[in-house]
Amino acid sequence: MPPTSSDRPPALSLPSQVSPPELALSGARPLAVDGVEVVALPVVPGEGDGAAPVLGPGADEVGEQLGVDLVALLEAERASGEAGRIVAYPVPLGGPDQASLRRVLLVGVGAQRPADFRKAGAALGRAVKDVRAVATTVPALDPDTGLEPFVVGLVLGSYGFSWRSTPPEHVPVEQVVLAALDPKAYDAALRRALAVAGAGWRSRTLATVPSNLKNPAWLAEEARRLADEAGLGYRVWDEQQLAAEGFGGVLGVGQGSATPPRLVQLDYAPRRAGRRTPTVVLVGKGITFDTGGLSIKPAQAMANMKRDMTGGAVVLATMAALKDVGCPVRVVGLVPMAENAVSGNALRPGDVVRHWGGRTTEITNTDAEGRVVMADALAYAVAELDPTVVVDVATLTGAMKVALGQQVGGFFANREVLAAAIAAAGEASGEPLWRMPLAEVYEDKLASKVADADNGAGGPGAITAALFLQHFVGDVPWAHLDVASVGDAPADADEWTEGPTGFGARALLTWLGAEAPLDGIA
Repeated sequence: MPPTSSDRPPALSLPSQVSPPELALSGARPLAVDGVEVVALPVVPGEGDGAAPVLGPGADEVGEQLGVDLVALLEAERASGEAGRIVAYPVPLGGPDQASLRRVLLVGVGAQRPADFRKAGAALGRAVKDVRAVATTVPALDPDTGLEPFVVGLVLGSYGFSWRSTPPEHVPVEQVVLAALDPKAYDAALRRALAVAGAGWRSRTLATVPSNLKNPAWLAEEARRLADEAGLGYRVWDEQQLAAEGFGGVLGVGQGSATPPRLVQLDYAPRRAGRRTPTVVLVGKGITFDTGGLSIKPAQAMANMKRDMTGGAVVLATMAALKDVGCPVRVVGLVPMAENAVSGNALRPGDVVRHWGGRTTEITNTDAEGRVVMADALAYAVAELDPTVVVDVATLTGAMKVALGQQVGGFFANREVLAAAIAAAGEASGEPLWRMPLAEVYEDKLASKVADADNGAGGPGAITAALFLQHFVGDVPWAHLDVASVGDAPADADEWTEGPTGFGARALLTWLGAEAPLDGIA
């Protein structure tokens, strides 16, 4: 007897998630902000050995109204103003002019570099979870340097994801008021900071969603929703269209799954775009789960493979935020989406796939599938989209993690100016990227006796993977970001939360949101 609708399990859907903090600017003093429960003040290290730390804007008034020597409190706690170190002063009965006040937090900002403000923001975000309202003067210490990294740290340090049957144990602070700052002077900076932080939050969430929900069709629909919200152009190829147009790499990797592959294209144009406006193409690996295929992964290595579409998540999140950071060039995002599954129909070692454009690849390792789907998208981009620059992002090789550990991502580039721009954006955004060599001496490892290339070329693994992809971009300026080393955070640290990171969106937005991102390249 066939199953009835009542026999079927309910459709799976993503439960409601916590929201990032809301932020606002105010020219008022922190104690003058209505309803604040926490006031957070900056602490700067003293000059010279043994010098007492120095408190920032608003501290004199807070100390006077509460009748407390805040510097003495810091000295008693042996707090020197180290970035991210927080000293708390409880105010259980409220202040004389602020009945809702319950805590004063003294937040170290170290040497006041962007990284220090980011660390301070993340520490504050964790310290004020479950709080309704906070007022802080930390970014007022040096808003031109510190506002964006402080906001990014605070938002991402507050990140949470839950699929429990009960509400989350903790939620981010509802509202943070950046006090002692002129709203007119810094409104644009705050909007940009929130766009960058929101992209990091979005890419992290997409990478965290479990793969029993996040299959290629689901991810393509998320891309459609995102495109509608951000006013982007949208196109999707289903499996029939992929076959008709010759996307053999995407189809081959996805053929073993019960959920067929997709390819999504998003299009952004700046407000004053014209015929001469250059185009950047971003390509993100969208493997929604990676078993390794018939070259199956060990169980432990498979446990976090729901995040193997981090590159795709980064591209989607970046595309959604381009308008808010004022990106001045056209950008096209391509995300090939597939599940690398084990079945009787899965790719076998020894199979040959034909990519878009005709180049062929012998599959000697089904667990080197990312480069196979990316190759289709890269070939299509170069031939059909007339790009000035192509940048791809992927959790591509375990070799990158061996080379760089879990704190730094790797990248390759075929132009010096592009390489310098990517490295500078990574450093400025807090997503550091280390350039690796496109060493031609290893090119012969790609040789196949039956096809144009072998996908399982072996070590040095990150380099041979980059060399494999390079064949699909020709002489177009190109950068390849291999973020497998930083795809997961092993523990909470600064703005990173344990689990999938969504690494890369901040770096791309820092680059593409610059006044002239292609200067010297185009």
